[in-house]
Amino acid sequence: MIKYIFFLGMLAIISIVLISATMAADDVEIVLEAELANEIKGPMVIAVPEDVKAAGGIVPLEPSNGQFVWAPGAPVTGGGGSGYMKFIVDIPVDDTYAIWGHVIAWDGNSDSLWVTWEPADPKENPQTTNNFDFRWNVAGGGDWHWDRVNQWLDAGTFEREWELEKGETILTMWSREDATMLDALYITNDIANGQGNVRLPDDDDRKLQEQGGGGQAVEAADKLSITWGSVKSLY
Repeated sequence: MIKYIFFLGMLAIISIVLISATMAADDVEIVLEAELANEIKGPMVIAVPEDVKAAGGIVPLEPSNGQFVWAPGAPVTGGGGSGYMKFIVDIPVDDTYAIWGHVIAWDGNSDSLWVTWEPADPKENPQTTNNFDFRWNVAGGGDWHWDRVNQWLDAGTFEREWELEKGETILTMWSREDATMLDALYITNDIANGQGNVRLPDDDDRKLQEQGGGGQAVEAADKLSITWGSVKSLY
């Protein structure tokens, strides 16, 4: 009888572990370098820390892979009316997703970007429409830090989420204010644990981002799945 009870207990534990593993296997983690975007349109450019000094700012710590993207400018200049970074992201499973950015924002005039993610968002240029639905109020700070992409409305600031179906999507980070710096992006459907899991791209992430092609997946320590795929030019 004791052996039978023990056997049933072990079956219950194994079932829980298998269920948990199955749920975790559906978690998606896409980690991208800003400078490896599919398209970067000026005045946004790839930069290194010393470029910040040339623009009149304090040289930041080394970014991931040594580079970041920004519209060059000194603190308090504002500007940012044109230019963007465009990423082609292959979503592996239908779900709700959120984005964290590895960023620097000097002050109140260098702390925002526009963000659209098609097809959840319409095909729209917020630099032209000035649609605050797509305005990201980037958390201030002179050192690299993670900040979740939000929706900065007149009524307040709200965290953004996107309902996306499996397949190719178009994520665009539009310049809104000069000197807002973007180093990397962390995208996940594990929204509740996203802030705790954020990480910078590693060599495998960069290789997948550069090669693209077919939604490849790799295994990594402490993660059951990391997915990046289908990177190609939109135009």
